[in-house]
Amino acid sequence: MQRHLISAADLTRDDAVLILDTAEEMARVADRPIKKLPTLRGRTIVNLFFEDSTRTRISFEAAEKRLSADVINFTAKGSSVSKGESLKDTAQTLEAMGVDAVVIRHGASGAPYRLATSGWIDAAVINAGDGTHQHPTQALLDAFTMRRRLVGRDAGLGQDLAGKRITVVGDVLHSRVARSNVDLLHTLGAEVTLVAPPTLVPVGVETWPCEVSYDLDSTLPKSDAVMMLRVQRERMNAAFFPTEREYSRRYGLDGERMAKMPEHAIVMHPGPMVRGMEITAEVADSERCTVVEQVANGVSIRMAVLYLLLGGNEPAVTHTRTNEEK
Repeated sequence: MQRHLISAADLTRDDAVLILDTAEEMARVADRPIKKLPTLRGRTIVNLFFEDSTRTRISFEAAEKRLSADVINFTAKGSSVSKGESLKDTAQTLEAMGVDAVVIRHGASGAPYRLATSGWIDAAVINAGDGTHQHPTQALLDAFTMRRRLVGRDAGLGQDLAGKRITVVGDVLHSRVARSNVDLLHTLGAEVTLVAPPTLVPVGVETWPCEVSYDLDSTLPKSDAVMMLRVQRERMNAAFFPTEREYSRRYGLDGERMAKMPEHAIVMHPGPMVRGMEITAEVADSERCTVVEQVANGVSIRMAVLYLLLGGNEPAVTHTRTNEEK
C-alpha cells in the first residue's frame, strides 16, 4: 500500500485484494454487540468536505469512530473557506493541529493529489471524490459488493473478479464513480462495458480499458452486474439528451429490462438514486438491487483503507528496516 489513496488506478491487484480481504475482517466487527476496535486510538482524522455529501461523509465518520480515531468534521460552508481561504492555508491550519490523515472531497479534479504532493501537510490523504475525476473508495466498495455476491464471502478471500462482466450505464461523462470503477475492475480482471448516450461518453474513452455500447438491451443478457449512474444535472451546462422520458426509455432500468439479465446478476447504484429516471422503484426495491448493501460495505471498506494506511502499515515498515539492517 502507498501512503495515500488518490486514484483507483494507483492500486495494484495485490493492493486491491488486500483491501477487500481486510474489509471482510472489518465487516465481522459490525456483527458484534460493540462495534469498535482500538486500532487507531490516539490518531486524528479530519473529514475535509468542500462538496455536499451524505453517504460518503457519514460512512467515513462511522469507519473512523469504529477504529477509535479522534474525528474532526470540516465543511466548507460555515468555515473560512466561504470567506476566501485557499486550500493551502486550510491545509497548513490542519498541519499545525497535528492531524494524521485527511479525507478530502473537492469539486476541483486533482485537489487531493495537490494536497498529497504539495508538502503543505504531513498526513495521509484519502480522496473521497474530486470533481469528475476519481472516487477510489466507492470503486472499492462496489468491487467488494460484487465479490461477495458473485464469488461468495469465504470463497472470495484472496480472489479478484476475473472474467466477470460488468456493465456501467448512464452519465459516464460526469461520473468519477464510472472512471474509478473502470480502473479498479480492469485491475481485478473484470470485463467492463460502458453504456450511455453518445453525448454522455467522455472524449478519449477509446483509451480506457473497457468496451463502449449505446444499446443497453443487447448488453443486459451477458452482464453479471449492472451499475446504474445518476444523471448529474448539477455538473451540466447544456442539454445532453432531449427529455427525461426519452433518456429513461432508452437507458433506464425497469422490471422488463431486469428480466433480461441472468438470474444471478445484480443491480447496483452508487446513490443517490433518482427513481423513475435511471431506475424504477420496482428494480430499486428488488432483492437483486444491492444499494443498501453497498452503503454497509462502504463502512467496512473505509475501515480497511484507514487501517492499512494508518495502522496496518506499521509491521510492514518494521519488517523493511530489518531487511535493510541485514
